[in-house]
Amino acid sequence: MHIIAQTPRLIIREFLPEEQAVYLQHFTDEEVCRYIPVRTTEERINIFQTALNNYSTSKQTGIWGMFNSKTGEFIGSCLLRPFNGDYTVMEIGYSMERKYWGQGIATEMAKAMIAYSFSYDDITAVEAVTTLENIGSQKVLQKAGLVHADNLLRDGLELAYFRVQKS
Repeated sequence: MHIIAQTPRLIIREFLPEEQAVYLQHFTDEEVCRYIPVRTTEERINIFQTALNNYSTSKQTGIWGMFNSKTGEFIGSCLLRPFNGDYTVMEIGYSMERKYWGQGIATEMAKAMIAYSFSYDDITAVEAVTTLENIGSQKVLQKAGLVHADNLLRDGLELAYFRVQKS
């Protein structure tokens, strides 16, 4: 198991195969899923299994688990992927268990993932999008150092767009 990043409160690491049930349970909370794409259980299983398979070939992009560094409890998941197919720009995404909302953990995760992305020489920027209604995540992204730019369209949906350049 590879650890992507560690902060005082969380560990971001590869999921283990036996954590699939915890991952799937996370997406049964309607509030957690309010602002993320709707997926069937089968699609979520496929996403999880693909993530496991990709761990052997990529450490730069993927879906990882966020866990409480003291208790090991599952906090949520996060991802890095090429933004619109551009492998020099990473897109950050995440979802968290409700009991962890409002504690600054998402900002901590976002800062860690930005630092992780910029540890690769070929990455020039990190970007993120949220639904226009997801004000909480927009605040997280701004606190993590991303700057709000013009909204963009993705799959016919207008999204708030954030970006930080490598300095």
